[in-house]
Amino acid sequence: MAARRAASEFPVVGLLVLAGAIFVSITSEFLPSGLLPEMARELGVGESRIGLLVTVFAITVVVSTTPLSALTRNHSRKYLVVIVLLVNAAAAFLAAVAPNYGVLVGARVLGGLAHGLFWAVVGAYSGHLVPKHLIGRAVAITSAGGTAAFVLGVPVGTALGHVLGWRLAFAAVGAAMVVFSGLVLWLLPPVDHRVALATGEVPVPARRDPTLPAIIVICVVIVIVMMGQNVFYTYIAPWLISVAGFSEDAVAPLLFLYGAAGVIGLIAAGIVADRFPRFGFVAMGAAFALSVLLLALGAANPVLVAVAVGLWGAGFGGLPAVLQARMLHTASPRLRDLGAALFTTSFNLAIGVGALIGAVLLDLFGLAVLPYVLVALVATGLVVSLVAEAGLRGRALQGASR
Repeated sequence: MAARRAASEFPVVGLLVLAGAIFVSITSEFLPSGLLPEMARELGVGESRIGLLVTVFAITVVVSTTPLSALTRNHSRKYLVVIVLLVNAAAAFLAAVAPNYGVLVGARVLGGLAHGLFWAVVGAYSGHLVPKHLIGRAVAITSAGGTAAFVLGVPVGTALGHVLGWRLAFAAVGAAMVVFSGLVLWLLPPVDHRVALATGEVPVPARRDPTLPAIIVICVVIVIVMMGQNVFYTYIAPWLISVAGFSEDAVAPLLFLYGAAGVIGLIAAGIVADRFPRFGFVAMGAAFALSVLLLALGAANPVLVAVAVGLWGAGFGGLPAVLQARMLHTASPRLRDLGAALFTTSFNLAIGVGALIGAVLLDLFGLAVLPYVLVALVATGLVVSLVAEAGLRGRALQGASR
């Protein structure tokens, strides 16, 4: 009776702790973006080289996440979260005392190694904590940490860096990670991520798992859609200033509006992710693309731009949570951790490649083309998703009829 009651309880406290851990991790990942001028000036390097710290971080995550996930597949998920938070904290402290640019790059590589494994573990943790029909709600709660990082974490870290110096900002983030590692140890329920074989069952290699093709499709869709997002969003500040005609002082409030509106999308994700995982993704993706199209077409109208920025934030805000819930719904229990690792790899690949494509397009055609490229890539991702899923369902029906 006690076991049944425990299984039926929704672990709100544990999920909130995971959300907090995600909050400090994402804040650490993007903190250099807000402190770029100060860091470049003190270290005596160009601003573009400080900007590359985000790229270095993302590339490290892409290269290391899946191998590290495979190496640690038999270790406790809870203690892995504690360890990677502490390693990430050490990377933040190393960045805070870095005497030169080279040491700072090393700190970001160390942080990237920890961050990739962190997401491989945390990305699947919700699926182990709750029954399948509650995965979407659980993911929406943990994803709130990511939304809060963009709405509060990075802006507050940036403001702290402006007032007290960028080194203290990194040290503060490192201290917050140490605190959350303690909270994880204290409050996060442990999970058993290993799936026991049934009597007489033969273990099947991951490549022969029937859910693997659908996992790959989701990863391809993530790369296409998120690449579109980063083609434009990476350069949203210069676009708002040069194309839409806003002052530099207006950029921060518009970005805050974008982040705050993302909360609406996150709430919507919690509602639709479990009941309508496919429809929810298509609807949010379409709203996301249409809002950016409205933004591009209405660039000469400040009010329309502000409305479109809010709609963009709401449309995109719940998309990562919907995709994560979809991955956890799709992957078999044995591939859930691998799916989470591939999910993280796909996202960071899209961040790096999208920013690079945006830079090339900016040099060749200017800022005005970027939102249209976003719309084209998101539309392509939606089509690929629908066509591929139809094909997979057709193959499943043919297999069942034989």
